[in-house]
Amino acid sequence: MRELIYWVHTSLDGHIEGPNGAFDWPAMGPELSAYSICGMQEEVDTFLYGRVVWEMMSGYWPQVESISDHPHDLAFAPVWRETPKIVFSTTLEKAEWGARVIREDIAGEIAALKRRPGKGLLLTGGTGLATALAELDLIDDYRVVVHPVVLGGGKPLLAAPGNRIDLRLVETRTFDSRAVMLRYRRAGREP
Repeated sequence: MRELIYWVHTSLDGHIEGPNGAFDWPAMGPELSAYSICGMQEEVDTFLYGRVVWEMMSGYWPQVESISDHPHDLAFAPVWRETPKIVFSTTLEKAEWGARVIREDIAGEIAALKRRPGKGLLLTGGTGLATALAELDLIDDYRVVVHPVVLGGGKPLLAAPGNRIDLRLVETRTFDSRAVMLRYRRAGREP
């Protein structure tokens, strides 16, 4: 059975974006970049997004070479373009760049995706879809990258799921002497 991995960057005070949507603070050094591109690609073959993160990603990655010369961006752009993408949204009718839009029955659609052959499913960033999937007990693996910044407000990592979620720490890893990944799994689930 395929697993759903939630990959997210957060500030030390638990925000995935700062006040007014600021997202200029995650530092993609060489180690973190290599892990997020090579390490994660060994484990996943489908990207999942909520509408807000999708709009950010689809507005950046298709033309990143004309916007950025950062080595991480240039290395990840072809991966992003080639990987199948699914957007969960009740407001989008369609999405470009080869993405499929799922508008309803999130639990049923995720369950069906997990039953299909293939590698894992990677949910990147966002709080709305992540919170909904956490409430439905559909996230198998939480990979939270904590960056050395206090944002003082903004969007929370998870927006108060309606139920308690017990996790167990299965890995910690430091990247570039700056960021720390905390990897959790649902209590009682074996990797």
